[in-house]
Amino acid sequence: MAADNPITPAGYSAMKARYDHLLGTARPEIVEIVSWAAGNGDRSENGDYIYGRKKMREIDRELAHLARRMKAARVIDPADQPNRDRVFFGATVTLVDEDDREKVLTLVGNDEAEASEGRIGWGSPMARALRGAEVGDTRMVKGPTGLREWEVLRISYPDKSSQAA
Repeated sequence: MAADNPITPAGYSAMKARYDHLLGTARPEIVEIVSWAAGNGDRSENGDYIYGRKKMREIDRELAHLARRMKAARVIDPADQPNRDRVFFGATVTLVDEDDREKVLTLVGNDEAEASEGRIGWGSPMARALRGAEVGDTRMVKGPTGLREWEVLRISYPDKSSQAA
């Protein structure tokens, strides 16, 4: 994938929802607090004002980051994948290691990765190693515990009908 920032439709929706919440709810609430605190006089010792300004800068930074990532995003729907026999963006892959431990991973955009939920970023070492693999292929992946061999047991992609719900 030559995309700067591949992302699933669900991942993009979550990112957009976060942006909309910050811009439409969180930031206006902080602006109101800062305006109220500024009207109370000495700003140098006004905790509400100082904290509010700090919080506003954090929100503005996150808004700018999200705006950049959304602008670079290329939404790719895994349900549209024509070749379902190989591992590509959006695939859910069942793997087994040399100790017969199974792991189920879904390859998603880096911005929506959550390893504890089995979603790994497209740019991660595991995802890069799995790209193009077929059932039965083995891949060596260097992780925090060293080099491990993984065999691909199953590859699946979401169906269009299951996403409509």
